[in-house]
Amino acid sequence: MQKVRNIAIIAHVDHGKSTLVDTMLKQSDTDLGKVGEQDQIMDFNELERERGITIFSKNAAVKYGDTKINIIDTPGHADFGGEVERVLNMADGALLLVDAQEGPMPQTRFVLKKALSMGHKIIVVINKIDKKNARVNYALDKVIDLFIELGANDEQINFPIVYAASKLGKAGLTPELEKMTDIKPVFETVLKHVPEPKVNANGPLQLMVTSIAYDNYKGRIGIGRIHQGKIKNGDAISHINREGKITKGKLSGLMTFLGLARMEAKELEAGDIAAVAGIENINIGDTIADAENPIALPPIQIEKPTVKMIFSVNNSPFAGQEGEYCTSRNLKERLEKELDNDVALRVEAGKSPDEFIVSGRGELHLGILIETMRRQGYELQVSKPEVIMKEENGKTMEPAEDVWVEAPEQYSGTVIEKMSRRKGEMKNMNVENGIAYFHFFIPTRGLIGFRNEFLIDTKGNGIINTLFAGYHPKWEDIQTNPHGSLIAHETGTSTAFGLLNAQERGEMFIGPGTKLYEGQVVGQNAKAEDLTLNVCKQKQLTNFRAKTDAVTDDLIPPRLMSLEQCLEYLGDDELLEVTPTSLRLRKRILKNALRK
Repeated sequence: MQKVRNIAIIAHVDHGKSTLVDTMLKQSDTDLGKVGEQDQIMDFNELERERGITIFSKNAAVKYGDTKINIIDTPGHADFGGEVERVLNMADGALLLVDAQEGPMPQTRFVLKKALSMGHKIIVVINKIDKKNARVNYALDKVIDLFIELGANDEQINFPIVYAASKLGKAGLTPELEKMTDIKPVFETVLKHVPEPKVNANGPLQLMVTSIAYDNYKGRIGIGRIHQGKIKNGDAISHINREGKITKGKLSGLMTFLGLARMEAKELEAGDIAAVAGIENINIGDTIADAENPIALPPIQIEKPTVKMIFSVNNSPFAGQEGEYCTSRNLKERLEKELDNDVALRVEAGKSPDEFIVSGRGELHLGILIETMRRQGYELQVSKPEVIMKEENGKTMEPAEDVWVEAPEQYSGTVIEKMSRRKGEMKNMNVENGIAYFHFFIPTRGLIGFRNEFLIDTKGNGIINTLFAGYHPKWEDIQTNPHGSLIAHETGTSTAFGLLNAQERGEMFIGPGTKLYEGQVVGQNAKAEDLTLNVCKQKQLTNFRAKTDAVTDDLIPPRLMSLEQCLEYLGDDELLEVTPTSLRLRKRILKNALRK
């Protein structure tokens, strides 16, 4: 039995989790082969690399001396909190990463609360001490305040501290960068403070499945920690699903992690993290148990979704021209497949067979799903994100959020005004070095569509962080995103001549030469009402020549919107058409005469 340690790495988005894992992999005694030469080894998903964020939790294992350390990298966004909640079950301790300049941030609070409630041993890593504005003591004081606030016990507050500059691959027990040589102090601290898994190696087998992988040859692979007993390749086992139904099966593959790869194993003991293949319909939250004496483990509790959208089959005039999968059957199969891997997602049937109500943890959670489907060749339409209300004791309750905002001081008036209009209540405000810091309490409904507006108002210098704060009695009418749209009057191709007249009415989303259909949204009106325009108008041809022929010089470049910005823009009577190559905003009812 080799020595094992299981640790999770938790932090706010952008505090350097993935970089630290990279450095630990590269400086351990593990052979990574060619993969070890690239950056961000753990974030191998295309979307993760583009956005520079972790979306899916991942496993890796490193050898340090004679000990195997299983590392679980977790996402930092609250929208992917479902990933964090379930993988913390696999760990015995956690590295809490904190940026030396920013100190602990809202997301740190969410994940730390979960880890403390599970009784994990926390090691605090103050990262990025090589930043020129690093405030090591400030960060440490704030971490201690946070532990006290979250009700940590005496043993948990007495946490070990490591200082690191993971980008440079250095760490130490004191914050002096020049004395640091490598990342070994992190490994030493893990071995010293994180306990070995407390397990019963001789009891009946119990393994909790906390994530799912897919292999073209082996099929679905369940990944989880062995709570007790031993597991051998080819063993007969019992598979207990979430409802408690027991089916007998036989393992066709048993693997363990080394570096980033899954390695075949003959036998694994309790405490280690294993990947098992050969079990049909294996899902997150299932238990793999002893064939003779099956005992289920308690299922994983995941917080409920707070935001829902309607996904439907694309029925615009351009449907089926750009995507590969366009039917309701394709859409249904794809959403059901997503449910296997994402425990925080819900999918229900809509009013018609072509509609599905998809609920998730936030706009980003659903936005990433739409972007992934789009890249896989799917075509669909989505409605405006709405919050999920619930009834309690005859009262309607709605979700609310805590929001932390940082913005240059000159924009503080705008921020307060916009937030109060959306029923935000200011809890705290302070100003340091020309930056204003706010803490608001606001209904989730009021936040939908706010981020884009906020970035425009603060000229891109504002930072906004949110955290779900539970359900509260429903607020009265909230005016979130009053806007008027400019709508295409007919199907055709936009012309510079048509756009030149149209741009006086507001801001355009399209340039000349774009194919359009009647009812498509082509811009935002300067007034809060809809207006139909003819942007496909041709210039009358005459045999007179005039100097004003070169009209295209006066065209203002259109506002190009990303998927998230399109979702935020949507009004109640608008839909977003998503295809692999285009994003088109449109009215639900396309015919102008019918809409009136």
